[in-house]
Amino acid sequence: MSNTQQKHRQGSLKQTNKPHKTGRHRSKSAVENANKGKTSIKALSRKMDKVMSRDSRRQQANQLRKNKRADTMNKKRQLGTSEYAPFLVCLIPLEASIDPRSTLDMLEKCDPEALIYKNASGITYLSVPRFKQRFSFIVPPVGRGNEFTALDYLKVADTTLFIVSANNPEGEIMDKWGAKIFQMALAQGLPTPIVALQDLESIAPKKRIPMKSGIQKVIDKMLPDQKLMALDTNSDALNLLRRIGAQKQTKMKNRNSRPHLYADKVVYENDVLKVTGYLRGTPLDVNRLVYIPGLGDFQMNQIDVMTDPHPIDKRNLDQDIVTKVFSVSNENQTLLVRENTVDDEMVEEEEEGDTEEKEKPRKLIKRVPVGMNSYTAAWIPDVEEVEEDESDDESEDDDDFMSCASEVDSNAEMDDTHSQNDEQEYEEISEDQGLSDEAKYDEGMDLEEEKHTLDKLKAARTDKLWPDEIDTPQDIPVRLRYQKYRGLESFRTSPWDMDKGIPSDYSRIFNFENFRNRARFELKEADAVLGVPAGLYITIHIKGVDASLWESFQSGQMGQNFILYGLLLHEHKMSLVNCILRRTPDSEMPIESKERLIIQCGYRRFLANPIYSEHTHGNKYKFEKFFRPDEVVVASFYAPIQYPPATVTCFRTNPDSSVSLVAAGTLLSCDPSRTILKRIRLSGHPLKILKDFAVVRFMFFNADDVNYYKPIQLRTKCGRLGHIKESLGTHGHMKCRFDGQLKSYDTIYLQLYKRVFPKWTYQECLKTPIAATAGSGKMD
Repeated sequence: MSNTQQKHRQGSLKQTNKPHKTGRHRSKSAVENANKGKTSIKALSRKMDKVMSRDSRRQQANQLRKNKRADTMNKKRQLGTSEYAPFLVCLIPLEASIDPRSTLDMLEKCDPEALIYKNASGITYLSVPRFKQRFSFIVPPVGRGNEFTALDYLKVADTTLFIVSANNPEGEIMDKWGAKIFQMALAQGLPTPIVALQDLESIAPKKRIPMKSGIQKVIDKMLPDQKLMALDTNSDALNLLRRIGAQKQTKMKNRNSRPHLYADKVVYENDVLKVTGYLRGTPLDVNRLVYIPGLGDFQMNQIDVMTDPHPIDKRNLDQDIVTKVFSVSNENQTLLVRENTVDDEMVEEEEEGDTEEKEKPRKLIKRVPVGMNSYTAAWIPDVEEVEEDESDDESEDDDDFMSCASEVDSNAEMDDTHSQNDEQEYEEISEDQGLSDEAKYDEGMDLEEEKHTLDKLKAARTDKLWPDEIDTPQDIPVRLRYQKYRGLESFRTSPWDMDKGIPSDYSRIFNFENFRNRARFELKEADAVLGVPAGLYITIHIKGVDASLWESFQSGQMGQNFILYGLLLHEHKMSLVNCILRRTPDSEMPIESKERLIIQCGYRRFLANPIYSEHTHGNKYKFEKFFRPDEVVVASFYAPIQYPPATVTCFRTNPDSSVSLVAAGTLLSCDPSRTILKRIRLSGHPLKILKDFAVVRFMFFNADDVNYYKPIQLRTKCGRLGHIKESLGTHGHMKCRFDGQLKSYDTIYLQLYKRVFPKWTYQECLKTPIAATAGSGKMD
């Protein structure tokens, strides 16, 4: 019998353990044994973050809130005391017939113990011992032509005292000038307002209460939560002073974040301007720059801290004594460099590109009229017919098709001769006797202004009905006429080369890597600047003031008041400024892009020709040819850098030399990388339609243009999308395919884009802005 052995066979459910092989590394148990009792750094940091309990967080929030409240109360209690500058109150009558000096006389006589100081600059200081507070009053000139002076006063004032009269019919508390200055003040930013009612005692006692309640209803619409205060007796005047010193101050961030000064005394000696007054806002660094409206940006030599000449108590009255001097440091002083150094390579490349484009047809320039372009000379056989057919809109699409200076000068001479002839005819007509009413009415009419206004209204209406549509030129290829334009598959997502086609003006401006961070940092560090603290009475020595500039400043309207602002870092350098603007309700005339306006951005006022674009999200923005009523746009222009927040107001000069507010808004950014694209739309019409195919005509007039623009997507007014398939014949007909069947009344568009930039037309208002804009219109 043979011995047979049976072996055990593993089943399918046999458990197989993984061999424990750590190799060159330590095992998990070895790592755990080595780290016994230790805690990682990340665990410690997380533990520290979670240490604070709910009650601890609540206590911390309460403490922060309490500290902020204490700082606010300290600033409020400090204003107007002997340790800080007096309250600066601006008196604005809402009627030209109201005399603000009578109101000021009543405030001076209300307290017999009050100390009154008056200086040559027109400031009245009033120290009231019973309140332990000091007040200063300024009165701007009233009437037409003084709007900008009143706005300059309101920029630096702490309180605005509006004066109304009870002698007017109920509901009529302001005249035309008062309504105008009130609207401008609201758009600019109104300091803490107070409304005082005069002449209430002159009304019958039975009519006083209804009159006051009726005026209060009007005030509630203008300034909500503002209580009307009577001002007829000494007790009323004391109550008004008490309210000025106790009410909550409106936060003016653009004013409070910068040092500013309303001058008591100004002395000019050997190109050095000595400005004396109370410093308000933030500390002033002697190494920084200052800005004077009407004069410009300057450097400082030194700052002298003086004794306060307007104390609350008579016993503290001393002579002007210099207590401390802040001298400038040549190493740390900010330079007066407004523009960047021009990049010669960029300019040479731009000039080389222009010469390459105009090199060949330059010989033909002599054969065409002055002002005609090289492309026009090469492609247009009959110049006169083209000039009649070409519209002004097409001539502005390309810089190469703009009129030359010689042609403008010749047209100006012709206009002058015509105007002289018109004046001679007008003089002959004026000698005739017995003119009719129609003839007298026509004498005061400006026909050129009427024609210009009519043309602008027609152009605005056309652009609104058919936005960006143009007539395809028939005598010149489209690919040459609009060679600077390119197509985009999607305006929102398609890329655009930011560095292509940059003008030479971009080499003169400054750009920030991150403008928002820089603005936040500068505004946060404004209070921590090492310099003269705010609230002191100082004398600033400003150097480099030219004698001729100072004489013109004194002779002009802007010499009536002297205001000084301290600039933050980089705020004197030029950049591309973008502002969000909205039209005012009473401004109905359309504003064309590149039209010259008076722009007031924060503390600066200047002249510029802005271009407008849509205010939307994204990295590309469509150019707007007109700034229409009830629209919000972004205006772009070259101007000195300024950190937001800041209010922006735009004014336009009327034919009667008055100014009117046309738009208001806020400062958006100082960003030259904002891409503004101008769009043109070539339109075509379906000739034959077969399902999703169609034969389109009138968009092009030769086969080469059709083949050149094949890659660009087509769009229709009804929302269809399509592409060009092929050209049919030699007269511009083309076969297109769409994503659906077209309607017979549909219109096909081909959209082209070109990046546009504003022109360098910045001009500081060194004289009266109305006089500076005389004769200025749209920029060519």
